[in-house]
Amino acid sequence: MLIHDELAKPNVTLSLLHHEYEAKCRTNNKIPYSYRSFLRHYSRYADKYKATLRIRRKPGEIMEVDWAGSTSFIIDRDTGEKAKAYVFVATLPCSQISYAEATLSMDLHSWISAHNHAYKYFGGSTQIIVPDNLKASVTKHTTRELVLNPTYREMADYYNTVVMPARVRTPKDKASVEGSVNVISTWIIAGLRNTHCFSIDELNEEVWKKLAEFNERPFTRKKGCRLSAFEEEEKFALSPLPSKPYKMSEWKTAKVRPDYHISVDSMFYSVPYEYINRQVEVKLSDDLVEVYFNLMRVASHKRLYGKFGQLSTIRDHMPENHKLYVDQTPEAAFEWAESIGASTLNVVKYILDTSQTEKLALQSIFTLKKFERRYTKYEIERACKMIISMTKRPTVKSIQTILKSNKKSDAEQEMRRKTETSENNFGFTRGSNYYGGTDK
Repeated sequence: MLIHDELAKPNVTLSLLHHEYEAKCRTNNKIPYSYRSFLRHYSRYADKYKATLRIRRKPGEIMEVDWAGSTSFIIDRDTGEKAKAYVFVATLPCSQISYAEATLSMDLHSWISAHNHAYKYFGGSTQIIVPDNLKASVTKHTTRELVLNPTYREMADYYNTVVMPARVRTPKDKASVEGSVNVISTWIIAGLRNTHCFSIDELNEEVWKKLAEFNERPFTRKKGCRLSAFEEEEKFALSPLPSKPYKMSEWKTAKVRPDYHISVDSMFYSVPYEYINRQVEVKLSDDLVEVYFNLMRVASHKRLYGKFGQLSTIRDHMPENHKLYVDQTPEAAFEWAESIGASTLNVVKYILDTSQTEKLALQSIFTLKKFERRYTKYEIERACKMIISMTKRPTVKSIQTILKSNKKSDAEQEMRRKTETSENNFGFTRGSNYYGGTDK
């Protein structure tokens, strides 16, 4: 028990403990066990009490991933200051082959990119990924619930793999990568401590040289190396990669504003106005913004870059009254007037040519267009024709007056016509001859 507790302390090994045990035995005039017997007795104890289970991993089943605890660095050419570089490590437990890459950040983009590069390095994907409980991979992990980062989940689906994070504070769930992190921290990070690189690309070139040496180092207890074990025992079992690597997308939540737009990175994108005040999910890629509600896509926009505050508005997302307002352009006004008639087109041209501002002219034309709700196209065209014959300065107000007057006049004429028709509508009358009399 004492030996087992001492082994849990940093840098303590069985060799050191046997040396101390020998010294203690000689001090007490006792005969110590040999080193081999010492190891045998401890192994019996460990097999009975130690909570460690060695599992023979299936080839191509698992890829364990993590960030190395130690950091490397690059040098800023301008200031000469050192900038931290974080090292990503991925290990396949079956063959123990590893991949390493330095990044300037441990954010989601770097995390996903490193996975893409690891799969490319191995030449295939595994059935399972075992990460730590980083924010870039796991949103919530309890005994009852596991919620993955949406982007990480999407990446796993793209490679047809499953994410099974290690239990919280349980590094033995990914012992292979934990061991590789320790070795890589020594052979790569510490090995490059005196190497000066001025960009992350230069640093990665050195990292990959050291990585090749690491994977080609001979095993101490069996023939071959990590690379040969991978090529002989595991490479064949990896799933083939898609034709293109996963293109990262980021997920956010947003609330639809009263103007039926959402704000994403200080840019504004429209959604159907029916979703005002609703919470929606937003999928962001390099060139696309997609909006989802209850797992259903409700809007899609080309992503905006540059000056903050830009708008991307789709006409179909607007209420009807907003569509009418937005449609007020000179081109739209001419198109509408042509659909009514030549006289209406002349009136619209006159209003646009003589108004102080284009906005005032479009407001007047908008009022004229609203007459279609009460009058037919024929009535509007007739009124415009009449006003042109009366004056060289037609106004919307005068057209409205003529429309009302014509409407009243048409109604009176219709009434008079019906009256005359009813007065002349006599029945068939027989003459006196029919009854034997004479007509007078």
